[in-house]
Amino acid sequence: MGPAAGSEGGTPGLKVVGLGGGHGLAASLAALRTVTGDLTAIVTVADDGGSSGRLRREFGVLPPGDLRMALAALCGDDEWGTTWSQVVQHRFGTGELEGHALGNLLIVALWDLLGDTVAGLDWVGRLLSTGGRVLPMAGVPLDIVAEVVGADPDHPDEVSVVRGQKECATTPGRVRSITLEPADPPAVPQATRAVRDADWIVFGPGSWFTSVLPHLMVPELARALHDTAARRMVVLNLAPQPGETDGFSPHKHLEVLAEHAPKLAVDVVLADTAAVAAGNLADLEKAAGALGARLVVSDVAMGDGSPRHDPPRLAQTYSLVFNEGDWRL
Repeated sequence: MGPAAGSEGGTPGLKVVGLGGGHGLAASLAALRTVTGDLTAIVTVADDGGSSGRLRREFGVLPPGDLRMALAALCGDDEWGTTWSQVVQHRFGTGELEGHALGNLLIVALWDLLGDTVAGLDWVGRLLSTGGRVLPMAGVPLDIVAEVVGADPDHPDEVSVVRGQKECATTPGRVRSITLEPADPPAVPQATRAVRDADWIVFGPGSWFTSVLPHLMVPELARALHDTAARRMVVLNLAPQPGETDGFSPHKHLEVLAEHAPKLAVDVVLADTAAVAAGNLADLEKAAGALGARLVVSDVAMGDGSPRHDPPRLAQTYSLVFNEGDWRL
């Protein structure tokens, strides 16, 4: 038995880049791999918690966790893909390896052997027979620095500084803005080339401040995202994220995006029907219009009511949008 074909179909020649990290990007990639045969994931590298944080501190490497999740999401639905997806996602429960995901160790081992981050990820992709390529958004590990309002419950209007992705994601206050340390990290050349060559760029879904916006703060990558001739889509989250975006309406996500990248033009904003119904449609349309975007509203959430995107539903909507079908779903 050998690996199955990498791509599962989709539109031949359509070049798509997905940006983000974590579970949100994984759901988007699981959908995109069925829509296009030329897919690149560009993944945040600021994680400092759990297995990724331990490996980052012990070996001085990029945090591999979000990269691993993206690779697993790109595995096919056949026996080869589902088996290897489970293998790389397997997490040890006891002993000295407790908490480590096997895929994280595999990625770091290849980096150690090859001395090349991108080559190591490509080798894992070949092993898994993924339907796409996974790249880090920067060549060095990053730290997120956030301005947070009300981190101290006794001083709800006070602004403080929180460092680290884990702290930003779990802060009891409301994140107002973020910066990166180092402030001028090197972009991965393969990532900037993929952005410039793409037909579509898909931002999100995912943790807004720690997975989506950081891509716009790596200078060379941000320049490529602004200059590319590709069309740009923003996929909104289904619900606010405790800590990062508590109390955020759908349109507030777009306003924060505009504040962090005021010159970024967007072609499409995709929002879930139920999420839109819980907010103000007029405000969302206005925020999308301010970015130059058309608002697409579609049922893209899981049917069980949980705040998770459903890959088959996402895939159907992506396909319609990419092929200029009926955008008013």
